[in-house]
Amino acid sequence: MVVLRKNTVTFSVSVSLTFLITACNESKVNQCQRLMEVVNKGTELIDKNKGQQVTTSIQLSKDLQAVSKEIGEQNFKDPKLQEFQNRIVKVFETVSTSIAKAGQALGSAKIAKNSSEGRIKIQKARGDIDASLTAAANAAKQLDAVASDLNKYCNQPE
Repeated sequence: MVVLRKNTVTFSVSVSLTFLITACNESKVNQCQRLMEVVNKGTELIDKNKGQQVTTSIQLSKDLQAVSKEIGEQNFKDPKLQEFQNRIVKVFETVSTSIAKAGQALGSAKIAKNSSEGRIKIQKARGDIDASLTAAANAAKQLDAVASDLNKYCNQPE
């Protein structure tokens, strides 16, 4: 019984070390692919939900926040990929926040009453929506630039 337990522990440690060594030696190409897959999740969410309603915008914001978190949780050994990771997380957080603000402003505009106060709320909401969507558009341009740089980096030989 003791021999069986010892062999089981030895086997478990060997398997764990094999996985650890493999993970530590993950190639640049594999790391790039992992990062690109998660980034693509976020960009697909944005493309799918463009121009949707308030509830969709707020849900999109939450979904993008989850993607941002997932990107941030990736463990990259390559310092350059870590830099790309940090830049991409910031961009997705900006887009998420901007979309949430635009969705909230749109929601407040929709419930504004037909009165002078209501018109003031609508004007404020319009300004908030414009500012939020401008921030989101600027962040999207940054994402395009980061993605382009990431593609260039990932296509370089190791």
